[in-house]
Formats: sequence, C-alpha cells, structure tokens
Amino acid sequence: MKNKHVGVVILCAVLMLNIIFTQFMVHQYFYENYVNTIIFGGLNIILLPLAIYVYQKTEKRDEHD
Repeated sequence: MKNKHVGVVILCAVLMLNIIFTQFMVHQYFYENYVNTIIFGGLNIILLPLAIYVYQKTEKRDEHD
C-alpha cells in the first residue's frame, strides 16, 4: 500500500470516529447525560488536530515524490 493511500485510510478512520462520537454525543444529550456529552464532544475536538496533522504529513510526502 502506498504512503498516499495510508494517509487517506487514516483520514477516513478519523472521519468515521467523528461521526460515531457525534452520534453518541447527541444520544447522550437527548437522555440528559451531560457528563458523557462533554466527554464525546471533547473527543471530537481532539480528533480535529489529529486529522490536520495527518493531512499535512500526507501532503508533505506527496511533494517529495
């Protein structure tokens, strides 16, 4: 598997985790479990810099190829 494809797979996995955490967050908010809502919201916020980091590394590798 090429390095470009690995970056895309990682970004897809991060996107899937964002969708899952957002769904859990909405579900917990509906049932008034606010601590869990904050936890899943925080996990969503943590995933954003991770996705940006992976994207930048993938772009930097593509420039060198």
